[in-house]
Amino acid sequence: MRVFTPAEVATGTESKYLGVLVAAKYTRELNSLPRETLPLGEEKKLTTRALEALTSGQIEYRLVKKRRRED
Repeated sequence: MRVFTPAEVATGTESKYLGVLVAAKYTRELNSLPRETLPLGEEKKLTTRALEALTSGQIEYRLVKKRRRED
């Protein structure tokens, strides 16, 4: 199991909290893929894969402001 420090997670994003949110969203995307499309031989957990991708700069993301609901 690989341990990611808050500083590692914060390098790819503005803060460690944003980094965790981005990695969690990416993990959900990986989980929704069919098992056949995931690379074989990689027995790492999806969260580890997502954090590795985030810290290595492989994930591109953008922040979208929340729309206010008009009544």
